[in-house]
Formats: sequence, structure tokens, C-alpha cells
Amino acid sequence: MNNGNRASSFQETLNSIHGSVIGDECKGKVANYIPQLSCVDANKFGMHLSTIDGKEFGVGDNEERFSIQSITKVLLLARAKIEIGAELKERVGVEPSGDPFNSLVQLEYERGIPRNPMINAGAIVICDILVELLENPKTDYLSFVRQLAGCSIDYDESVAASELSCGYRNRSIANLMKGFGNIRCDVDEVLDLYFHACSIAMSCRELARTFSTFANAGSLVETGERILSPSRTKRINAVMQTCGLYDEAGEFAFRVGLPAKSVSVQRITS
Repeated sequence: MNNGNRASSFQETLNSIHGSVIGDECKGKVANYIPQLSCVDANKFGMHLSTIDGKEFGVGDNEERFSIQSITKVLLLARAKIEIGAELKERVGVEPSGDPFNSLVQLEYERGIPRNPMINAGAIVICDILVELLENPKTDYLSFVRQLAGCSIDYDESVAASELSCGYRNRSIANLMKGFGNIRCDVDEVLDLYFHACSIAMSCRELARTFSTFANAGSLVETGERILSPSRTKRINAVMQTCGLYDEAGEFAFRVGLPAKSVSVQRITS
């Protein structure tokens, strides 16, 4: 297939999916565990594809920004890998959890060591590492995400404040790990970075461009600048593959077979 035909095929596929979905009755439910998220229009739908040869394909609400929530965990992991590399495994594992993303039971049983960086506990430990190592962790992290996205993005302060207002379970997770010695910095400062990281507002297009680095062996597609080594990129993709969709990661790997990161996931039905 030549490049012109392939491009046409990609766009036609996105258009076809959009056409088949957009007319369906919305059977899902807008997330309300964070008050600000309940304000989102349930009928919004967008997709975007960025290829490693620089092509862009999109449909629907692909240019509209939203808070990326748990997708940020992959980017937090990447930033921490730059700082401490393999040492990260001493504080966060790489095994699938098989439990909900905000479970405390497993954390208690395993004495404060999160199973992987894709669940809340793992991401909170990574935030602790960044708070400990970086002079201005929120500024530094945002600059890193902007570098990957290739554009100016920002925290959504209203979403961060909303998360702070109801983040009791995440606070429990952080304090439990603090009790086991796996959170070293001030809990409030660590959670401030975590809530802000989840609040980053990006569009489907910006996310696709950001994650094209992980499909391009750790280099920016647009400039070729090396951000992560190929080996570290491979490991991050592996963690997404096995843990990125929480307790549905195995089902998604079986049906789709690609590294992915969800905000949350409903059980997949045939």
C-alpha cells in the first residue's frame, strides 16, 4: 500500500468508527468521583492518530482539551525513569495488580510497595520521587509534558482543586505508604503534584503526538531529539501493555494487543 492509499485508509477508518458510534445511545456514565469531571458532556467523542512519519488523522472532538487523569501516569513514569532509571524498581513493582486502581488491600499486604506505576499508589510513589529530586517538580513536570507534546499545555486548576477536595482515598494510600517508609516527602506536597499531574488538559491530538515518542523508540517524531533510551521506552511500553488498563489489562491485551493507558475501564463485553 502506498503512502497516499494508507493515509486515505487511516482517515476512512476513523470516519467509519466515528459514524458508527456517534449515533448510538450513550450507555456509559460520566465519572463523578471527582466533582469537576461530572460536568463533562457525555456525548463528546474524538479520536486522533499520529504516525511516526509525521502524518496526522483525526475525527470528532479530537481538538478539544480535557483533563488526562490517569494517562498522566505513563508520563510520570517516563520522567522518573530519566532521574533514577532501574532504581525505580526498588520502590514500585512492574507486576499486574488484578485489583482496582485505588485498592488499599494489596498495598497493606505488600507492605507499602505498589504493584506497578499504573495504579494510583505507584504513581503517588513516583510523585514522591520527583518531589524529592526536582527543585520545582510541578514546573519541571509540566515542561517535560510540553516537550513531548510540542505545544503549550497547562494544568487545569479547577480540576486539581476538585481532586484535592475529595481525594480521601488517595490521601489514605499516601499515608499508608508513608507508614511503611515508601513515601519520604510531605504527603500534602506529593499529592499536590499528583493531583496537578492528573489535571493536565490536553486534546486527543496533543495526546497522540505526546505518545508518538513511545512508538518511536524514545525520540521526538518532529525533531528526532532523544528523550528516552530505546530500552527504557520498551520497558514503559511493556508496563502499559500488562498494567495500563488495571484489572482489564489482560482482556485488552488479548483482544487488541497494543500498549495502552486508560483513565478508567468498564468490563469489556463481546
